[in-house]
Amino acid sequence: MDEHTPLSRADVAADLDGTGFRHDGERLIAEFRTADFAAAVRLLDAVAAEADAMNHHPDVRLGWGRIEFDLLSHDVGGVTARDVALARRIGEIAARQGATLG
Repeated sequence: MDEHTPLSRADVAADLDGTGFRHDGERLIAEFRTADFAAAVRLLDAVAAEADAMNHHPDVRLGWGRIEFDLLSHDVGGVTARDVALARRIGEIAARQGATLG
């Protein structure tokens, strides 16, 4: 699949299993819980490094013991394979750091 082709919920459902992300019709969204604010920042730091390496960056909301990620390919106005790939990596990083689904 072309990385610039918008994907529907049905297109990405299987690929999002186990990531914590859901397709809300416009974007991919996930919330993770962490032990405290510092753990949420460490998760963000690890995701930032991965996002830079992929040259694809999430919108993020950070709070005490929680972090939310929104993924959207702004250039196509929807979810693409780039978002799915980053969602999978974020899910892996979150699991490795002990974050739980919010």
